Amino acid sequence: MTRLGASDTVDLETAVDCDGPRALLLEAREVPLGGVRAMSVHRSLPQRELPLVGAWCFLDRFGPQTTRMRVEPHPHIGLQTVTWPYLGEVRHRDTLGSDVVVRRGALNLMTSGAGIAHSEYSVGEDATPLDALQLWVALPESRRHGAPAFEQHAVLPAVALDAAAGEPGSATVVLGELAGVASPATVYTPIVGAELVVPAGSTVRVPLNPAWEHALVAVHGEVAVPALAAGESSIELDTAHLLYLGLHRASVELTSAEGATLFLMGGEPFEDDIVMWWNFVGRTHEEIVEAREAWESDSPRFGHVVDHGDERIPAPPLPAVRLTRRRRRL
Repeated sequence: MTRLGASDTVDLETAVDCDGPRALLLEAREVPLGGVRAMSVHRSLPQRELPLVGAWCFLDRFGPQTTRMRVEPHPHIGLQTVTWPYLGEVRHRDTLGSDVVVRRGALNLMTSGAGIAHSEYSVGEDATPLDALQLWVALPESRRHGAPAFEQHAVLPAVALDAAAGEPGSATVVLGELAGVASPATVYTPIVGAELVVPAGSTVRVPLNPAWEHALVAVHGEVAVPALAAGESSIELDTAHLLYLGLHRASVELTSAEGATLFLMGGEPFEDDIVMWWNFVGRTHEEIVEAREAWESDSPRFGHVVDHGDERIPAPPLPAVRLTRRRRRL
């Protein structure tokens, strides 16, 4: 098992494709959002060494914290946003006219296509307890230039996780497919996103598609991952780290003394390297520049978020260097 901190780097010359199992513990970093949001998030993906896990390209956890969320209208291109709440309620509004409350147990999936904008406000005027995962899925070439969409799914399928010891666990299939069970949400690449629950004192086995790469993050509690293969050591996974499992694993065992909740992400290795800057996922520097200019000029490309006035988040300045595609380096 390799442990990499948030500040560790790997030489660009070592850029590689994943070709087998990994057991890499990657540290999440705290990112202060500042401004009117006045929030901090813990970002597990992207990592300098690992820009993608399948099509998953971003993972923030905002919480647990007590705060008044006010994320004004802002744009996206080339991705799907996946919001998976644990605590509190957040109002989502977008340029399609969607106006919904995001609650525990419901998947909220926004597909940007060529362009969409949305806002996120906590419900009520006072600070409130909030905790949720927000993830992004990179859209493939066949979908990233298309129309935007939004969907909410309050009923999601479950998979029982066999127990090697103790009580069986469970998995909620949030996105994609796990063990032959599929979420009703719309996806455009072979993918899985699932919430896993390990009962106290149990060891459960999570089935994996060996052709896909996978990663795990702990949401609540701590988990022991037994040695995954000869020559590997056991791993203690806590909420401050992401465990990257690589390819060619048919399953992974999880043990928790006190009980734990985790999130599994995985999928077929993505079709391309991406350029990701601010809220945009593209393939070239020029695409990002064009999208930024469209947002700053209030172009019809992104539309107008329902029930908002002129308030919006301005795009930050572009860096003084050419944006390049993110490459895996482990």
